[in-house]
Amino acid sequence: MVLRRGDTGLRSQVFAVLDGGGVAIFPCDTIYGFVGTVPATESRIRQIKGRGETNPFLMLVGTADQAVELSNGPLDERVVSLWPGPLTVVMRAAEGTVAVRLPDDPFLIEMIRSLGSPVYSTSVNRSGFPPMWRIRDIVAEFENEVDLIVDAGDYPEGAPSTILDITQRPYRILRQGAFEVPAALLER
Repeated sequence: MVLRRGDTGLRSQVFAVLDGGGVAIFPCDTIYGFVGTVPATESRIRQIKGRGETNPFLMLVGTADQAVELSNGPLDERVVSLWPGPLTVVMRAAEGTVAVRLPDDPFLIEMIRSLGSPVYSTSVNRSGFPPMWRIRDIVAEFENEVDLIVDAGDYPEGAPSTILDITQRPYRILRQGAFEVPAALLER
């Protein structure tokens, strides 16, 4: 099913899909992403993407407090103050590390808060290929594999989030993306 971003009933449709363990594609304030609840949809998203490796997906949270709950300790307030936005933070968790982002999209934040738990997010593409940004291509490639696609038009200038690893000092950028990390965070 494909719905436009402004369609009546969109919120309830997206909530029903995600709450029911489905996988959706919609804009994640940087690029289009596959989205599904944690942990129920992990294997299905991996299958759709053709992603065989076990690298974890990033998680989108609805509040900074949700990120703290996932962390194995307090978070640097300087980092937390950079949210919401296109900054993914790799932090220590109970079992290894997690990559977390608080998006800057009211619709997405509302969905996550309504669900009461984080959601996975990963770029819309087959593993090994660049992220897709033309909605017609996304629909043609994935409409029969996901439960819902939210059409917000093309995202030709979209860039993925910047990934900042805060598990060690100094912090380090793992992927430069749409966010410019202040130099002061990268110093000892």
